[in-house]
Amino acid sequence: MTTNVAGAGVRRAGRRVAGHSAFHIFCRSGLVARGVLYLLIGWLAVQIGLGDGGHEADKQGALQTVADKPGGTAMLWLLTAGFAGLALWRFAEAAFGQPVADGRKATKRLASFGRGLFYSAGCVTVLNFVLGQGGSSSNEQSKTYTARAMEHPGGRWLVLAVGVGFLAWGIGSVAGAVRRKFLERLNTGRMGPNTRRVVKTLGVVGRASRGIVFGGVGVFLAYAAITFDPGKAKGLDGTLRQFAGTPAGPWLLVVVAAGLLVFGAYSFCEARWRKVEAVRDGSRGRTRRRLLPRIG
Repeated sequence: MTTNVAGAGVRRAGRRVAGHSAFHIFCRSGLVARGVLYLLIGWLAVQIGLGDGGHEADKQGALQTVADKPGGTAMLWLLTAGFAGLALWRFAEAAFGQPVADGRKATKRLASFGRGLFYSAGCVTVLNFVLGQGGSSSNEQSKTYTARAMEHPGGRWLVLAVGVGFLAWGIGSVAGAVRRKFLERLNTGRMGPNTRRVVKTLGVVGRASRGIVFGGVGVFLAYAAITFDPGKAKGLDGTLRQFAGTPAGPWLLVVVAAGLLVFGAYSFCEARWRKVEAVRDGSRGRTRRRLLPRIG
């Protein structure tokens, strides 16, 4: 009985924290951090497409670009805090449910938990970089982790599952962008007509571009598993460079990279206009206020 009471108290405290406006600001700052990172990655990819690439077009390359600038260390700490905010928000969703009508469904919570792990990994990556531990490029990491996984029984199938997961997520992102599903998460009523058109365009182009790139990462992971060759796996940088190897040449890479720049800009729009709304409790047929931020 005492354990149940204590657990309920912890849960109520967690809800209060997750519903506090300061927590919302902390989470939304993470969207700004995400936007900065994608702007840098997109710009690095554009430079590669134009034949003037110095750093890899991935997270490590973006972080090194920041570190090379005046005040870079302070900016890296802010990025670390931003990704921590995104991770904590996603874990809060996993614990209490997403702020949508069916947000308490197990699939929704599991998706939030997975995104929480993803942003946690991003936070750790930036933190390690700040602490001087550096890190390898996304291509090297992809090949290394794939090789390690394939050394174990069933590892090949795990790599295949991860690759298929990335591909499915990429396809879903493109489909959602085309169908403009992301607009449901934005407080479009607070936008003027011109602003709404701009944000919609940024969302469609940016989210579709990100989906295409990460879908490509999934294809290479799946191919590595099918051929049992870890060297076929590619990270973000390697996937982007593959676009330059198509018949369209480097200009296709520039177009895709521009799409990532657009997604970076769209992330700032999300930081401004994501909804905080009532959630319908289907089991009781009523609506109540939930103060979890609509960010993703």
